[in-house]
Amino acid sequence: MPSDVAAPVRASPSTRWIQLILGIICMASVANLQYGWTLFVLPIQHQWGWSKAEIQVAFSIFILLETWLVPFEGAIVDRIGPRWMVLAGGVATFLAWFVNSHATSLGMLYLGGAIAGFAGGAVYGTCVGNALKWFPDKRGLCGGLTAAGFGAGAAITIAPIRAMIASSGYQHTFLVFAIIYGVIIVVVSNFIKAPAAQDVPPPQKIKVAQGTADLPPSQALRSPIFWIMYLMFFLVAAGGLMSAAQLAPIAHERGIANAPITIFGISTTAIVAALTLHSITNGVGRPLNGWISDHIGRANMMGLAFGIEALCIAAFGFFGSTPMSFVITDALVFLFWGDIFSLFAATVGDAFGRKYVTVNYGIMYTAKGVASLLVPFGNVLTHATGSWHAVYAVGCGMNVVAALLGFFVLRPTINARLKKPSDLSGLQAAKVSAAE
Repeated sequence: MPSDVAAPVRASPSTRWIQLILGIICMASVANLQYGWTLFVLPIQHQWGWSKAEIQVAFSIFILLETWLVPFEGAIVDRIGPRWMVLAGGVATFLAWFVNSHATSLGMLYLGGAIAGFAGGAVYGTCVGNALKWFPDKRGLCGGLTAAGFGAGAAITIAPIRAMIASSGYQHTFLVFAIIYGVIIVVVSNFIKAPAAQDVPPPQKIKVAQGTADLPPSQALRSPIFWIMYLMFFLVAAGGLMSAAQLAPIAHERGIANAPITIFGISTTAIVAALTLHSITNGVGRPLNGWISDHIGRANMMGLAFGIEALCIAAFGFFGSTPMSFVITDALVFLFWGDIFSLFAATVGDAFGRKYVTVNYGIMYTAKGVASLLVPFGNVLTHATGSWHAVYAVGCGMNVVAALLGFFVLRPTINARLKKPSDLSGLQAAKVSAAE
């Protein structure tokens, strides 16, 4: 007897790519909460006379909340969908820079940093999680593209922000871009949605190993896979952050920070060239390494990328003594560092399923916050040894350990616990045959 219930209508193939683009737009619109902040520090200091250390507390508050609120925001998203969280992030983006534009005390500035932290985490965690849900067959590529949008937004608007600060003052600039970013995110949020079950590609189109169930955080946190990845994420993030934090000091110490250099026909100083080029490679590396992982497997790519990253950190720390070698080795470091934000996000989706991926990756993302606590250790290590070499040796060692964990611990664990798509298809076919 035919059923009166109509079959669910599957979204068109272009729908998920549109969702990806919408997420990237939102990511680009919150990027300068982090990357544009440095442009405002000196103008704020000149206006109010606060010390740089006092002003940068606001940025520390931002990083803390942007990282540690993501699991809670992700739990809400997995229950009610992405639209309302991104909308809240858009409103908070406006409020953060609106408060900063009117801040006449450090307390108000810190409040702006706290609101910005919520905004950044709400948009970042939601958009990455949504990309992972829409693209189980291309999680590495599409998670990487979404994460890369976080840097691309800064690259597009850094120059206009800098010019407006110079011409109209930092307070006016905060207000104008508060309106621009807030409006963009709020409008776009109304079109963002999570995929229905019928919108997800069938298992045979997925090349990497997948879990057979959607695991909530309570179960994911009991899995050895989660904690192996958390340790690896921490090691690579800490090694890269410690090394990157010393970029300007080591350039000045080696006497090359203001050395002229020409790259791609553009003449500038070595430090400016390094900052610009590593922003590009950081953005390119996320989807590139993620795309490769879609074809050769996450653990294989982690082991390969982190091994190369170790060599790049060693080359930068020990051989980046000329302007050109400094810029090139620094760019290579970031080409293989930013991939943690695509590889681990994709692996969380593979291992623990689609339904709770936003909150599960949110918990994994806190490894970045834990790693940031080790950044001051780089300065301590330098003062204790009298050389930058110790910092880069530690960073190199952390990546070597992560690479070995990827090849010899994570890979066999994933192979033992997860199923290849062909196995899933065979299992499903067997169940259908048994039912008949």
